[in-house]
Amino acid sequence: MTHPLLFDGTWAQQWKYESAEAFYQEVVSGNKATTPTQTRDSNKAQGSNLKSELAQARQNITKALNEGSSQTGSGAAADQQVLARLKALETENNNLKKASQDLTALVKKLETRVVALEKSGGSTPAASSAPKTETKPAAKDDDEDSDFDPFGDDSDSDDEETKKRLAEYAAKKDKKPVLIAKSSLLIDVKPWDDETDMAELERLVRTVTIDGLLWGASKLVPVGYGIKKLQINAVIEDDKVSTDALEEAITGFEDHVQSMDIAAFNKI
Repeated sequence: MTHPLLFDGTWAQQWKYESAEAFYQEVVSGNKATTPTQTRDSNKAQGSNLKSELAQARQNITKALNEGSSQTGSGAAADQQVLARLKALETENNNLKKASQDLTALVKKLETRVVALEKSGGSTPAASSAPKTETKPAAKDDDEDSDFDPFGDDSDSDDEETKKRLAEYAAKKDKKPVLIAKSSLLIDVKPWDDETDMAELERLVRTVTIDGLLWGASKLVPVGYGIKKLQINAVIEDDKVSTDALEEAITGFEDHVQSMDIAAFNKI
């Protein structure tokens, strides 16, 4: 038998369904907790989240302090490196100053020597010119008085003496030193690295032989990072030796020489 309520069109429980639907929508939107138990659980979750956030904040602060101390240590190390580099540069500057002073003293000695040579060379013709002034009038007098001299041997001997003295004077004049233009060079020869044999490098440089080239003193000057350069002095005759030819000859030793520079150039 069919239940009589099946044919009843009245929905007596509509308000319950509407209330349940409204409650569901509020829960979905987050405006309302589902049950008191869930509310307590959410509060506990929020409390645990707060604790975890506080712990994370403590970790971040500790990490920042540690990083700051490490950066301070690295900054101190960087300062030490800068100080070491400054000391190395100061040492190199002092070495260059000393080398410049040594070269200046050497150039002054060379100038003094050249002046002395010029003076000694210029005094020889003056001394030898004295016989010339004396012999000319004597020869003239002999020619004028030859008719009155009963002995012809004396006039012949005077002529021979005059010719001899004139020949000696001409020979001395030819031997007079000619002033040659010279220059003093300070050459820096740089190797490839700190493993280059500097003794072999100096030996190769001194094997360069050019007419008018004279090698002088040399020494090793620190450059940095354990590398040293060869600093060598040379005197050249300007008319015979060019700096370009000298540079080409030195840089030809490619296995040992990286580059060559002329640090100082002075006329003598």
